[in-house]
Amino acid sequence: MRGLTAIKLLVAEDNPDDVEIAVRALRKSRLINDIRVVRDGEEALSLLFPDGTQDLDPFRPDLILLDLNLPKVSGFDLLERIKTSDELSSIPVIVLTVSERQEDIARAYQLGANTYITKPVDFDEFTHAIDTLWEYWMVIAKLPVRLA
Repeated sequence: MRGLTAIKLLVAEDNPDDVEIAVRALRKSRLINDIRVVRDGEEALSLLFPDGTQDLDPFRPDLILLDLNLPKVSGFDLLERIKTSDELSSIPVIVLTVSERQEDIARAYQLGANTYITKPVDFDEFTHAIDTLWEYWMVIAKLPVRLA
């Protein structure tokens, strides 16, 4: 485990059912102390890159779950912005989307995605995928230490 460090997680997903399943599965971990959910790419950009006009504190997650099919700003555009940012590029981004298109998979990895998972349609399979994903990223993998 990551020691006693609590995890900050950003979930960029516009489907309320998928958000509920993912958050419910992830909340089982006592390591998560902050899960932020954004429903579109514009909201994610505002949270990650505040411009001073909003009344938001900058949020630097330890891990990002990203749907590619977001309204306003696409998941691809959001991924590119994250991975070209000096401050955020080291954050693992896990694409969790319905698309099985090879073009989408290749583009996501070219833009810097760390993992690409196609969302299972079955509830139990989706929950299992989230549990497995969480075990890999929080137990097996080593994440960079958060400086701020």
